[in-house]
Amino acid sequence: MIQMSALFECAGIEPDVLEGKAEIERLSADSRHVDSSTLFISMPSQTSDGMAYLKEAISKGVAAVLVHSEKGLEVARLEGVPRAAMIDEGLRFPELVWRLCRAFYKNPTKTMKVVGVTGTNGKTTVAWLIRDMIQNLGEKAGYLGTLGFQIPGISRELPNTTPFSVDLMALLAEARDREVQALSIEVSSHALDQRRIDGVDFDAAVFTNLSQDHLDYHGSMEAYAQAKFRLFRELGPRSGKNFMAALNVGDKYGKVWSQELGSNVLTFGLRGADLVGKALSVELNKIQLQLAYEGDKIVTEVPLGGSFNVQNCLSAAAGMICLGYSLEQIGKALTGVRPVPGRFEPVPNDKGIGIIVDYAHTPDALQKLLDSVRQLHPARIVTVFGCGGDRDKTKRPKMAKAASERSDMVVLTSDNPRSEDPVQILKDVESGLVPGVDACCIIDRREAIEYTLKKAHPGDVVVIAGKGHENYQIIGRTKYPMDDREIAREALKV
Repeated sequence: MIQMSALFECAGIEPDVLEGKAEIERLSADSRHVDSSTLFISMPSQTSDGMAYLKEAISKGVAAVLVHSEKGLEVARLEGVPRAAMIDEGLRFPELVWRLCRAFYKNPTKTMKVVGVTGTNGKTTVAWLIRDMIQNLGEKAGYLGTLGFQIPGISRELPNTTPFSVDLMALLAEARDREVQALSIEVSSHALDQRRIDGVDFDAAVFTNLSQDHLDYHGSMEAYAQAKFRLFRELGPRSGKNFMAALNVGDKYGKVWSQELGSNVLTFGLRGADLVGKALSVELNKIQLQLAYEGDKIVTEVPLGGSFNVQNCLSAAAGMICLGYSLEQIGKALTGVRPVPGRFEPVPNDKGIGIIVDYAHTPDALQKLLDSVRQLHPARIVTVFGCGGDRDKTKRPKMAKAASERSDMVVLTSDNPRSEDPVQILKDVESGLVPGVDACCIIDRREAIEYTLKKAHPGDVVVIAGKGHENYQIIGRTKYPMDDREIAREALKV
């Protein structure tokens, strides 16, 4: 328990307003989970009524509130609750929040090995692989990202790839208190831009690649790139650790950034880099991979399929080198990694049909996925995919172009339409189909998958792309149960 004024002092930030005294035992930004010992942090929101949440928290008798607006401060004063305010101009409020949370949880990553993974595609797989590799070498390791929060004995879903500071610091403290030695974290561009991840002390960070995504939020590729670059330019160097950056120089951004950063950089790629990877063979469920670094060379077999996973394994190996592991240790650790849920995940069956479920939801990811499938020499590639609503509309025709250029048959369907009209989304997607391709639109995703599998023949590979591990579909603001893998399994029984 700590006095509110002492907590702000520990955080090293003076709020605009600090009125009243309160003893704080918990922090929460969720009005459903507060009590009389809680400092409720009222976060800004563009999609919900923050004042309603603030009033709900106060009605439950919270110890104090931290607000970001004059209106919030007025509500707190009227209710007579102890309060602090940092008026949200630019990044003042999120800056205060992460510093406050880090101080409250006593800087949980200070003594833990932490690697961040950022990029458009591959973040989940690379972060997952690094966690598995560290565990395979006998250390207690965890993962935090799209697939949730996973440390030995605990697995939880998360609402965001990278949680907001209040929840993130609590999770990191839990990992530390359970004696996790190393943590692999997916770092999204939103989290970097919104300062959610700023309280983390990184030992290393990996850049996978950059291609079009999230332009609905960032506005331009340059703004998107600069958000990613913050991890390497700002956050890593200020961690107080011997931070190392692993950069894919096969990507134009990675090449430029490696030159800008200069020191404490490990470059990796398929050629012309410090760490060079080469696929000796690629199959549906395994890769024989050669890695070369500082004059040493190893060959290892990885239990993952698809040529795009060559790059993911190389990225993970680069992260491990930055954490201080040897090439020999990396080769050994890669042999025992597990397939990542919803990433090039096969659906076994006795029909002779290859079925791959994958999360690919950007033009670049879909292109690489289908190129990997083509290298397996199927009779036909049949691709089922859609595009999410309330997201970057400009990538929709590009997704269709990538799919129709690389597939023998394309079935367009709904992804997560959210608040948009699914018919209009598919019209946007359809505009990018190459002329003459065998294609159709089936709005209902379940029907689309069932239709596709009925049309598939032995020797074909059916690619179901876009949702991967997700076990829901978002229509409006409601999540409805839906799992592409389960739908495929059920359809095969008919």
